Amino acid sequence: MSTPRKTLSLSRVVAPAEGPALTGDAQIIAQAVRRKLAITAVYNRTSMVIAPHILYTKHDDLFIDGVVTLRDGKVPAEPKLGTFKLAGLNNVSLTVDSFTVQPFYDPADAKYEGVTVAKVD
Repeated sequence: MSTPRKTLSLSRVVAPAEGPALTGDAQIIAQAVRRKLAITAVYNRTSMVIAPHILYTKHDDLFIDGVVTLRDGKVPAEPKLGTFKLAGLNNVSLTVDSFTVQPFYDPADAKYEGVTVAKVD
């Protein structure tokens, strides 16, 4: 008798009442933010694993602020919060790796006020 295989399933993220409609990549990232799961993506021709902390809009474009945990297979010298324009992220996929919210992330920062789509709790 075998046990059923465990699978990761994603529920659909509902687009906010105001702001841009979420594309497939934006839905994946919003889900990753809410579940505190890392994503893999290619940004400026560099493959990365990113711990996304917040998804927000600026000038009607979507951005994420997150911490790069791997860049081209190597751990960065120091962890820092980076900003990534969603339009520049390619090959976005969700991982099963969870992350810890970094202390240098400030969800009360003025730049997130009124434009947040998804953020870590």
